[in-house]
Amino acid sequence: MTESGTPTPSEFSFGSFRLLRDQRLLLDGETPVRLGARAFEILATLVERPGAVVTKDELFARVWPKQFVEEDNLKFHVATLRKALRDGQGATRYISNVPGRGYCFVAPVESLEAKVPAVVATNPATELRRLPAALRHIVGRSDVIVLLATRLPEHRFITVVGPGGIGKTTVAVAVADALVAAFNDGVGFVDLAPLTDPSLIASAVAAALGFAVHAADATQGLVSLLRDKHVLIVLDNCEHLIEPIAALAEAIFRDAPKAHILATSREPLRADGERAHRLAPLATPPASPDLTAAQALAFPAVQLFVERAAASQDTFELSDEDAPSVAELCRGLDGIALAIEIAAGRVDTFGIAELASGLDNQLRLLIRGRRTSLSRHQTLGATLDWSYQLLSEAERAILRGLAIFAGAFTLHSACAVLQRDDVTRTDVLESIANLVAKSLVSLSVEKGVSFYRLLETTRGYALIKLEESGEKDSLAGRHAQHYLTALKQAEVEWHRRPAAEWLETHWRSIDNVRAALDWAFSSSGDAGVGIALTEAAVPLWFQLSLMSECCERVELALSKQSSMPDPRREMQLQASLAWSLMQTKGSDSASPAWTEVLRLAEGLGDVDYQLRSLWGLWSAKTEQRTAKGCTGAR
Repeated sequence: MTESGTPTPSEFSFGSFRLLRDQRLLLDGETPVRLGARAFEILATLVERPGAVVTKDELFARVWPKQFVEEDNLKFHVATLRKALRDGQGATRYISNVPGRGYCFVAPVESLEAKVPAVVATNPATELRRLPAALRHIVGRSDVIVLLATRLPEHRFITVVGPGGIGKTTVAVAVADALVAAFNDGVGFVDLAPLTDPSLIASAVAAALGFAVHAADATQGLVSLLRDKHVLIVLDNCEHLIEPIAALAEAIFRDAPKAHILATSREPLRADGERAHRLAPLATPPASPDLTAAQALAFPAVQLFVERAAASQDTFELSDEDAPSVAELCRGLDGIALAIEIAAGRVDTFGIAELASGLDNQLRLLIRGRRTSLSRHQTLGATLDWSYQLLSEAERAILRGLAIFAGAFTLHSACAVLQRDDVTRTDVLESIANLVAKSLVSLSVEKGVSFYRLLETTRGYALIKLEESGEKDSLAGRHAQHYLTALKQAEVEWHRRPAAEWLETHWRSIDNVRAALDWAFSSSGDAGVGIALTEAAVPLWFQLSLMSECCERVELALSKQSSMPDPRREMQLQASLAWSLMQTKGSDSASPAWTEVLRLAEGLGDVDYQLRSLWGLWSAKTEQRTAKGCTGAR
């Protein structure tokens, strides 16, 4: 009997099995399956509530009433059950572990009882206010929690959207907790992540609200039940079953006018009535070597880092010396709450400086998270695995390919690099649009132009996938060639357009130019492309006042020039080096480079570069005479 006095079905069917509760018998086809009494009781409890999370405490109360037993006993009997059910063989799944909470029966279950009401209440209304425990202190989200708590009663259906680990569930639970007293018929929280079968969604929602749906059409049965109920339903982690969840949410919104829905997903549900709220990353300090601890702590990302670091190492305090490194670390992790929490938890092992430098070699993908987190949130790699596995193969290929871009890129650049015989322009555009919707690619619009980028954590993960695919070098070659072509065109424009206007158009390409040069001069790169790209990038370095970087890059290109001699290109690179040295170290330091320019220019009969080099050498002599005169005066 249920708590309301309604008979519970006594026979259930799932997969090849039938469970006869009253006879305490499990059949596989017509063959009895040997189970101990406690394992049978656990199975019956789970099967009676398919799609719902049955907590460990509920199982202890049912199977070991008024006894104290270790959790290992429960784990042992669940393992026995899984073995008997052949759970995990092939695609067969029956029992899912929900870390920190309990277990869920995830396979479709059919009740074979003759006359079972379509919807049966299983809990009194006072039990319908169960939510996961809200964090005692939520950093940097008070404004958005107040905003959503204000808008939800009016709009009824809001989806909190953002990449994995940004804090969607934390915000949703806090909003529901703030509104719990306003819903007379209860608040239900549904973690949809363990579900893989769309047919179980309605049952899981009903169970969270204290009801069991036994109608042939579970969705219609649930909607009928909710028609006059004033409830709040929190649908957490919708992305992997987004279409059926959207259909259910749309039906509830349309036919149950008092029901409210708060969903979390990595992309909008695109359901009728939905309002999507994209959750922003935690704010981070701007780059500054003079940043103090007090200034850094004004930003939520740093606040979260310090709070979690102190929890891991109770003596931790943010110093002025460490503040710039912590700020850099938080920026490198894009203000993603989970990433910051995990990094902060490793301060005791690595220290601030090493942790910040470790971002460059994907250390962030390997460090552990809280043991109480869901398994997909215990490492950044696992978090991104969850998103990656939900993509189509075409979307995975485009995401891997986009990792070749460093910083911002345009759709034109993406198509130029990723388009090939088996990947059309349309394929690239559609996949990028989908990746933006799924919060894996970010979009910004500046002066009417759309710019895209991968969050650094996502890019680090996608680069690993790109290397595993064996496509990295071919894509890197196309990427370098694309920016070489773009910079050659920019060089032509440099002589025709005002400097400020030219720079506004081209400055965003600098990160991609750097990445292309790093690849070109690597062991697997193309030095010829690197030399040409270095020459073409000189106007960009000059306009950005990056003279020291220009010197370093040009010197590297010149060191490779000897293996593929081109006197004219060498002359132009030497001139760029000389001019950069004049700006950074003075005219005298540029004399050797100007001397080499003069030698090459005379050999080529290039009067223009002869005059440039003579002017440079005259400037150096003038500087020397001035310096000697000053010394003599002293």
